Amino acid sequence: MNLKQIAKDTAKTLQSYLTYQALRTVLAQLGETNPPLELWLHNFSSGKIQNGESYIEQLLQEKPDLALRIMTVREHIVEEIAEFLPEMVRTGIQQANMEQRRQHLERITRIDTSNPSLHTEKQATSDPNLDNLSN
Repeated sequence: MNLKQIAKDTAKTLQSYLTYQALRTVLAQLGETNPPLELWLHNFSSGKIQNGESYIEQLLQEKPDLALRIMTVREHIVEEIAEFLPEMVRTGIQQANMEQRRQHLERITRIDTSNPSLHTEKQATSDPNLDNLSN
């Protein structure tokens, strides 16, 4: 397990996600102030936002003012959330893991009460070697 590479990949994914969130913010703003430009940006962005940096590069070539606006918004977003993010991620994963384990434990310990004969039959045939111990 290469933790450094995992951290780099996570940071890249987070960057792309923050670019997506910045795009959503800018689209909402344009929807109120310049609907034709919002439509253009929406159409331009369709299918390109998965890689935030590549998307920004393409947008810089088409409409630099919009690219700069999105970069400014994502920078603002990260400044606002960066302090809380590590603890939120850590706590979120711990809580999600606990919930997944709880649900798994409930599933594997659930007794099938709809067919009690099947349960007793499983117990009787579960280990044929136990019969040899009584002889």
